[in-house]
Amino acid sequence: MAAGEVNAGWARRAAGRVEAGVAGTVGSLSRRIGWQERRRSLELYAILAVQAGVAAALAWTLAHELLGHPSPVFAPSAAVGTIAAAIGRRTRRTMELLVGVLAGLLVGDALIMIIGTGPWQIGTVVTLAILLALTMSRGGAVVTQAGGTAVLIATLSPIQRGLEVPRIVDAVIGAVSAVVVVAVLPVNPVRIIQRAARPLFAALIEHLHNAADGMSTGDAGVVARARDGLFGLGPQLGLLNDAVSGAQEAVAVSPARWHRRGEFEHYQRGTRYLDLAVGGGQEMLRRAATAVHDGEPIPPGLAAAVHYFGDALALLQVEAESGHGTERSEQLVLKAVDRAAEAYDEGVGFSGSVVVAQIRTVATDLLRSLGCSDDEAVAVVRRRFEQRRHEAEQSPAERRAA
Repeated sequence: MAAGEVNAGWARRAAGRVEAGVAGTVGSLSRRIGWQERRRSLELYAILAVQAGVAAALAWTLAHELLGHPSPVFAPSAAVGTIAAAIGRRTRRTMELLVGVLAGLLVGDALIMIIGTGPWQIGTVVTLAILLALTMSRGGAVVTQAGGTAVLIATLSPIQRGLEVPRIVDAVIGAVSAVVVVAVLPVNPVRIIQRAARPLFAALIEHLHNAADGMSTGDAGVVARARDGLFGLGPQLGLLNDAVSGAQEAVAVSPARWHRRGEFEHYQRGTRYLDLAVGGGQEMLRRAATAVHDGEPIPPGLAAAVHYFGDALALLQVEAESGHGTERSEQLVLKAVDRAAEAYDEGVGFSGSVVVAQIRTVATDLLRSLGCSDDEAVAVVRRRFEQRRHEAEQSPAERRAA
């Protein structure tokens, strides 16, 4: 057996040991966080339920005992509505409550004085109140509050006058009570981000692995579906960004969570660069689908690099949730750069060269998300790519001498 074949066989076995070690790490950490995920989800829902109950009780007490409202139904309702808002949007929800109430009052009072009360009058008032509310804001809470207030005014105004001011006061009391309770009984900001990140990571990993398989087999349809899936991740990215806003809300409002600011900032940075990496991945798969469709050469390293990105994200998620960093996710990112360099030297077409460039871009953003500075990440990827290309150009004897 030639020396080059011996070295190649040793390299394959070494790579296999690395990948087996990574798979073992992922498996062991996944089992460890499996039961933790269920427990954390239950804890989060329990905290939200307690927050809603305490906020409702506090709002009712303030409106009834301090302000003397005989039946302050809307104060606890507003409190529960604010707590039930997407985490991170509670300040916005408070404003939506007030906008909705105002729209309902304006339309209800104005129209009831003109057209009176009755079934069709109620329908008309509610419709116009909601339309007015939607011109002020697009939030769902605005629609609910505008419609509810319009119904209240249309049905109760003939019986009981002077509902307008108490309705506004109750809405304010409920929303403020919810914000106070969130500060006193906060959720864990890190868990908010983790729960939002799980479906995004699952989709990313699946699409990247599917794309790599399609590139390996030359199946343009599989690559195209993976590309479309990656372009369809806007809602999941939006949820993750909302979760980051929610975590920021928690660490800003609640003194009990101020000690998590450093950890939150780490997640915030990682999320920002993950967003950029997804954008680069979209372009990467778009060009990969074109390359396969056009019959361009697809060296094995090109598909392997995409697959390594999926593995790196899987390990990155597990490491983040378990709190046990192994630096292997970084190794997988750099292995993707290695394989892209090999593919580039083997020969790629126009779209394939763009895929290689995007692999470098995605690798840079992923390293940034792992904590590398911008300049460091760019330098590491460039150095790794050029070093791998230089090694590929050397003869076996030169590599042994080096």
